[in-house]
Amino acid sequence: MRGPYSVSKRGIIALTETLAIEAGEYNVRVNCISPGRVRGERVEKIARAKAESSGFAYDDVMAGMSIDCSLKRLVEAPEVAAAAVFLASDESSAITGHTLVVSCGKHILH
Repeated sequence: MRGPYSVSKRGIIALTETLAIEAGEYNVRVNCISPGRVRGERVEKIARAKAESSGFAYDDVMAGMSIDCSLKRLVEAPEVAAAAVFLASDESSAITGHTLVVSCGKHILH
C-alpha cells in the first residue's frame, strides 16, 4: 500500500537531479531532503492507532518504529531543518543534484 508514496518520492529525487543539470549553468543549485520517520504529531498519531488496534503499549510501538534505524531513534524536526539550512548555505556551494537522507540510518525509502 506504499506504491504511490514510493513512486512520488522517487519522482522528486529524479526531478531534483534533472533540475540540477538544467539550472546549473545559471549557478542555481537544486537539492532535496529525504527525511526518515520524524518524531512529531503525525508519527505519534500513527503509533497511538497501531497501539490501540494491536494491543501493544504505545511506548513499545514507538520503540519499534526506530528498531530498523542505525541510531535506534527517530529523526527530530530540528535535524531536518538543520539539513535544509546547510543545503541553503554557502558551505554547500558545490552540492547540487543531491538527495540528503536524514533518517537516523534508515535507508529504505518506502
